[in-house]
Amino acid sequence: MVEQSPIFQKGIASSDSLLKIAIPIAGGSLCPHFGHCEQFAIAVVDPQTRTIQQLTYQSPPPHQPGILPEWLRQLGVHVVIAGGIGQRAVALLQQSGIQVIIGAPSNPPEQIVQDYLAGTLQTGSNLCDH
Repeated sequence: MVEQSPIFQKGIASSDSLLKIAIPIAGGSLCPHFGHCEQFAIAVVDPQTRTIQQLTYQSPPPHQPGILPEWLRQLGVHVVIAGGIGQRAVALLQQSGIQVIIGAPSNPPEQIVQDYLAGTLQTGSNLCDH
């Protein structure tokens, strides 16, 4: 499946605001398990130009059920792109107004964001079963 970017959907980001995308990372690429990543790549993108303005890496708080969705909300994240993620985490993220894209490939974060912005991100099934 090709995942379409929400950057032009009403309510995600206005044309004059920046969009924050979070990707769980392990070993420099997307981590297949959301809650067990080493870091999160946080990409700040311009929805008008569809370009990455800034890419930083944040170390998440120690893993506990429900802590990552709140932490990402506090960081101002709009979209999470994951390989695999539990249903409870998806629900908590969505309750915070964060869009969740599941089944992304284990590529470097820059490539994932660029594919997402171009509307060419290939997604598959959820790699987590909890």
